[in-house]
Amino acid sequence: MTGFCFKKACRVGILLCLICSPAARAQPRADALQEYRKGNFEEALAICRAEIAANPNNLESHVVLCWSLVALGRYEEGRTYALAGRNISRYDPRIIEVLGEVYYFQGRNAEALQYFQEYINLAPQGTRVNMVYYYVGEIFIRRGQFRRADIALSTAVYYMPQNAEWWARLAYARENAGEIQNAIGAYERALSLNSQMADAKRGLERARASLSNR
Repeated sequence: MTGFCFKKACRVGILLCLICSPAARAQPRADALQEYRKGNFEEALAICRAEIAANPNNLESHVVLCWSLVALGRYEEGRTYALAGRNISRYDPRIIEVLGEVYYFQGRNAEALQYFQEYINLAPQGTRVNMVYYYVGEIFIRRGQFRRADIALSTAVYYMPQNAEWWARLAYARENAGEIQNAIGAYERALSLNSQMADAKRGLERARASLSNR
């Protein structure tokens, strides 16, 4: 009986040691990328700032922090951290792409194009290449270079054929380039994906009227 009690006490003692050990008490590690993907951008920022404070050369934290800042519309702050990230890794495509986004949203078209082109050269099949071609197309629309916009936006919808908004923007570029028949096709594709898109409806009516008046 004494031996049984001793063994039981030992097992209880071992269990208590395991429960009270630092490893057992440790909380799940905060994941900035997971918070970013859930749309919790402020939480992602807080995690990234703490990680960068602990290790200023933590490139992954710089990347997620920049994405979160862009999502929050804090472009100048995003630019500062992206440039710091580029000092850590000169050719990291994620940092280069986010610099393109920052400059795009700031209306600095020439600089945005420079970084987007660099991203395409470094990562022609990168995970954000679809967005890059969309932004490039929008920059060409801003500049009134509609045929170039057509090429860029055609590439964007190649990668994301279910994006109704991008089809509508492609149609707009084609319409302004004088490619009315192709514009009608793109407007119709946009409306097949989202029948309630007002811009596409107006564009289709406009393009059809233009074609009938020729």
